[in-house]
Amino acid sequence: MVHAFDVLGDPVRRRILELLADGEQTSGAITAIVRQEFGISQSGVSQHLRVLRDNGFTTVRAQGTRRLYAVDTASLQEADLWLNQFRRFWNQHLDALATEVARGKRRRRDTTEAKQGRSDPHD
Repeated sequence: MVHAFDVLGDPVRRRILELLADGEQTSGAITAIVRQEFGISQSGVSQHLRVLRDNGFTTVRAQGTRRLYAVDTASLQEADLWLNQFRRFWNQHLDALATEVARGKRRRRDTTEAKQGRSDPHD
């Protein structure tokens, strides 16, 4: 099996997964969008769908003559577990950002209240 990030490194495959994140899609619907956005052939899209399927990122089921694709979370969970060891690096930055945003909101509120207090005719 190819490493998850080798599969996810391709922008076409990432886009296909984004399309499937909203729910099951027919191969025809996926192909139409991807062909329009990336300018690749139908067989090119089929190859990307096959890579996703063969590496556990999607499932496919037949419904009459249509093929319905959906996200298979197993490989995504594998990638998420690998990324987990690095989350502390960006979580610290996100926590710091949240603190700064809250501090800025508090300053704006205090400034607004101070201005309203000075111009309040009922003082």
